[in-house]
Amino acid sequence: MPKIKKHPAKKWEVSIMEIHNHEGKKFKVTRRMPEMHVAETKIFKSKKKAIQKFNEWLK
Repeated sequence: MPKIKKHPAKKWEVSIMEIHNHEGKKFKVTRRMPEMHVAETKIFKSKKKAIQKFNEWLK
């Protein structure tokens, strides 16, 4: 289940999700602005780095 939060001023929706594939566990961090149909996604092998990016995008 993805964790989703909204940035209070910039209106970004930021989510983090754990995904599994044949290479193992990875973490997907996405931010998007639904009104403008814009999104950016980053994939991390490290949960720590994914959480850092998640928190950075919420600042």
